[in-house]
Amino acid sequence: MAAFSRRDFYRQLLRGCVVPTAQQGLDQIWLLLVICLACRFLWRLGLPSYLKHLSTVAGGFYSLYHFFQLQMVWVVLLSLLCYLVLFLCRHSAHRGVFLSITILIYLLMGEMHMVDTVTWHKMRGAQMIVAMKAVSLGFDLDRGEVTAIPSPVEFMGYLYFVGTIIFGPWIRFHSYLQAVESRELSRPWVQKVAFSLVACLLCLVVSTCVAPYLFPYFIPIYGDLLLRNKKRRARGMVVRWLRAYESAISFHFSNYFVGFLSEATATLAGTGFTEEKDNLKWDLTVSRPLNVELPRSMVEVVTSWNLPMSRWLNSYVFKNSLRLGTFSAVIVTYAASALLHGLSFHLAAVLLSLGFITYVEHVLRKRLATIFNACVLSKRCPADCPHRHRKSPWVWALNLVFGALAIFHLAYLGSLFDVDTEDATEEQGYGMSYTIYKWSELSWASHWVTFGCWIFYRLIG
Repeated sequence: MAAFSRRDFYRQLLRGCVVPTAQQGLDQIWLLLVICLACRFLWRLGLPSYLKHLSTVAGGFYSLYHFFQLQMVWVVLLSLLCYLVLFLCRHSAHRGVFLSITILIYLLMGEMHMVDTVTWHKMRGAQMIVAMKAVSLGFDLDRGEVTAIPSPVEFMGYLYFVGTIIFGPWIRFHSYLQAVESRELSRPWVQKVAFSLVACLLCLVVSTCVAPYLFPYFIPIYGDLLLRNKKRRARGMVVRWLRAYESAISFHFSNYFVGFLSEATATLAGTGFTEEKDNLKWDLTVSRPLNVELPRSMVEVVTSWNLPMSRWLNSYVFKNSLRLGTFSAVIVTYAASALLHGLSFHLAAVLLSLGFITYVEHVLRKRLATIFNACVLSKRCPADCPHRHRKSPWVWALNLVFGALAIFHLAYLGSLFDVDTEDATEEQGYGMSYTIYKWSELSWASHWVTFGCWIFYRLIG
């Protein structure tokens, strides 16, 4: 009877969740894919450059309207404001700073005064991409990497580039110009798009249909644990941690879904390649799921979570904040990420906690690498690193311990993204009381462990 029940569950899951979820996902994105492909073919016709830029503006506008209807006006207003500031500061050497301040004020006003929370959060992704592009262009102009201020149609074409305006990822202005030039269609290009689309649908299915039932059905260990553990308090703690891990996995794969989808749309529109002599490689990578689910460190997790955004934060926030000191630069970087993601208490709490966790892990492992002369840094050592101990069993064991600790932190932080939470609560953002409640259920374990690691780092210093 149990075996039949299990088969019946799998059958119902396939028919009632997997297939409808995949179909609904395709229904949501097929028009965007068609627009990206149409722009790609249009640019192959050898049109004048201004017509190419106008076509991507038109495609971006239509995509925004398709997903947000008239609410897209707030994204348009942000883009117009960015070009106005860029034009007014065209002779300044601090255009990136002025744009950053303007965008910060706009986002704060939008969060607190101009728009209701649900509407604002729906447009958060598109606004984040527009803000990141505008800031990067401003700093690139200051550094001389972009030699002249783009014309209005070039600027808007970059911000509304159809391959990135909805789901991202962030790309440089130079990458946009390369996309508009339109390289020839090829089999590797088709293969990359196909792989990213299949991967994004698989991640959507895992996030929606698999992760919420990970332990009760697919990995049935609830029962064994409950039978062996007679103490009610310990039993409840085990169940809470398993549920936290389920919530984390579901949230992770929803992020991978967006990451692979953004790979597909950006590649389909003609960006995301590198050139090596005469060889063109379509190798855009947004997320590295394996590095997140089986991490070496939390530093590797935050880097692999969204590679383009990690590069943007490193280039335009962290490096510009280093004059404040390493720790302050780390906190400023995570604070900037929190502001871009919206004024949501639980997101700010997660990102700032990540700042402390990654900093403590980095300095602790750096100290241990010096003491033991071993490859135990947060990032993998290069092939020619000077460390004496590189592949010893105890080095592998120590790295595994830190990897397990990273999974522990991920489960703790991911517990806030509960799959059972009502949609209305999720759209409006989780409040302070919800965040405190979820983390107090887990006894604030991750924060205490991080504090203990910091104490240990200070003791061995």
